[in-house]
Amino acid sequence: MLPGKDSNPMSVDRELDAAAITDPALRAAYQRCRALNAVHGRTYYLATRLLSPGRRPAVHALYGFARWVDDIVDEVHDGRTPDERAAELARLDAALAEGLATGSGPHPVVAAVVDTARRYGIPHRHFHDFMASMRMDLTVTDYADYAALSRYVHGSAAVIGLQVLPVLGTCVPQEEAEPAAAALGVAFQLTNFLRDVGEDLDRGRVYLPADELAAFGVDRELLMWARRSGRTDPRIRRALAHQVARTRAVYREAEPGVGMLARRSRPCVDTAFRLYGRILDLIEQADYDIVSRRVVVSRRGRLAVALPAFARAALAAAG
Repeated sequence: MLPGKDSNPMSVDRELDAAAITDPALRAAYQRCRALNAVHGRTYYLATRLLSPGRRPAVHALYGFARWVDDIVDEVHDGRTPDERAAELARLDAALAEGLATGSGPHPVVAAVVDTARRYGIPHRHFHDFMASMRMDLTVTDYADYAALSRYVHGSAAVIGLQVLPVLGTCVPQEEAEPAAAALGVAFQLTNFLRDVGEDLDRGRVYLPADELAAFGVDRELLMWARRSGRTDPRIRRALAHQVARTRAVYREAEPGVGMLARRSRPCVDTAFRLYGRILDLIEQADYDIVSRRVVVSRRGRLAVALPAFARAALAAAG
């Protein structure tokens, strides 16, 4: 068992108690979000275990909500038609808007995220921007250039960093840390685009700027050939190397933000930073042959990052 991968009900109760979440229905709602995080977000869940117990439920709520919405638009082979997915997303969007306006939600995941937004004063516009990008996934299948992709990524990733920032806390004025928090969300998302390029092709999507791919002689058809054949091409390698280099630049932009966080929160974010950066290392080690297969940080690799981080978290808690 990885450090911190704890399904003990007593541990869950301690987290909810530490967060002063006492209402039974809300406690159940937060537990639902925690389960979503544990199942779907190995890197995020492991990093979250490094937070103080009282901060964990809020992060689980934010991740659980994002994961739930993402599944609606991404599970394109589950038998639902595009119209059915659009209708489900519209219902959820309406429930979220009502919840943010009234302070409660009809679904456990909505109830938890609305409660988190209230507790930490998270601006509602970040949730509305997120839903706007999720609606794009129903109809947009590629992006002409990085500017177009950036508009999507703002809502799908940058605002996630901005949502989480008040939960983590800062040692500087919060607005000073916001650009780095947004950049880190973008860096994680760009990493996901590279890691999942083949799976996204299976969903009919390409999250790499078309004009930049074309500069290396790459288009959707060539990517599909690589996906189907299990082979690659020097043009694809060069195009992906360019995308990795840009993503590393975004990580450099985000890195100073770790030191702006509250001391107790830094090991969590630093761990996620290192684990996601490791994905880029693996892509390079695979010589960018990643269209037909997905690189994954091994259990040993996660442990190598997590164990020292747990020691740093313990020192931060003691201090």
